[in-house]
Amino acid sequence: MAKKIQRTMSGGQTATKETSRATGSSAGGSPRKKSRGKRVPGQIVTDFTLQLATLTSAGIPIVRALSVLHGQTPKGPFRDVLAEVVEDVASGTPLSEALGKHERCFDPLYASMVKAGESGGLLDTVLDRLAIMRERAADIGAKIKGAMIYPAVIVVIASIVVSIVILFVIPRFQEIFDTFDVTLPDITLLLLNTANLATEYFYVFFGFPILLLIIHSMLMAAGGKYRRFIHALLLKVPLMGMVLRQGYIAGFSRTFGTLVQAGVPHLDALGITRDTTPNVVFHEAIEDIRLTVREGEGISTPMTDSGVFDALVCNMVEVGEETGELESMLLKVAEAYEVQVDRKLDALFKILEPALLVVMAVFVGFVVVALFMPLLEIMNSMGDL
Repeated sequence: MAKKIQRTMSGGQTATKETSRATGSSAGGSPRKKSRGKRVPGQIVTDFTLQLATLTSAGIPIVRALSVLHGQTPKGPFRDVLAEVVEDVASGTPLSEALGKHERCFDPLYASMVKAGESGGLLDTVLDRLAIMRERAADIGAKIKGAMIYPAVIVVIASIVVSIVILFVIPRFQEIFDTFDVTLPDITLLLLNTANLATEYFYVFFGFPILLLIIHSMLMAAGGKYRRFIHALLLKVPLMGMVLRQGYIAGFSRTFGTLVQAGVPHLDALGITRDTTPNVVFHEAIEDIRLTVREGEGISTPMTDSGVFDALVCNMVEVGEETGELESMLLKVAEAYEVQVDRKLDALFKILEPALLVVMAVFVGFVVVALFMPLLEIMNSMGDL
């Protein structure tokens, strides 16, 4: 990354000129391109944060640093966003306010940390912490999603295979059995009757799961009690529930700890952490903690009362409050739980892979036995002739 920044610095004058053309209005006075509604991949924002932290720590003025980064950014939504940010900052707008105008790129957590860095004169340090936090959050989020996507993909593939077998393979064998008028064993009759039923009521067998999935997606998007029920249920799933719970605790601890470390007031930090928490159960628990803290009480007691945080976390937070090192304790909790999530995900994959293979093997074995037992009888009867 240092080489990349060095090359960019050598062409800083060109980048600044490009930025001036990008941010300014044309000769005809056409307005600049608005980009606040466009979505930008999180990794692009993380890379930008790392590079901005490096440039500012080198003593480069913020407008020049933003201009350099804008100049090296490929054409696209994020370049348009940076063009607006450069123009706003150059006109005297604080960086945090300029970034806050583009919430789909720079969420409230990002803008709040930048604001804290500006007020404390530690913008480069805060940006570096922010980049590290984003990278770790992205890593743990990707691993949790991978743990959930993997079995879903296997189930989809298995469903496709089963559908092909039921709709195309089994009917061909049934024609053979009808031709030779052989007495079928119970296991074969079960398979054939199931296949006939699925073929006759195709739309029910295969359309009903799709309909349920659509309804589920609509209810989840609408929020409410159904979404909370699903989120609570996920936390109770064996193995996976523990991984999700520890992942959310790690995310809460790192986000809240980083915000407090950056100088953000506890109430504001809890509000931002609450809004960045995807699980409704944890969202409600953090909101209860925030309301309690607003009344002048500590954090550890409502954390314990919520029932979603482990006792170890609550005890470490209590020690952190007593010693005045709350942010350090929270970051230690985050590191410890991130390690645990990594280990549990590895163990979960080791269990899922053979388990799914066993399920597939049982199904294939059932089909093979059910179809080939009558075939063997047919071959034996033909041999007797």
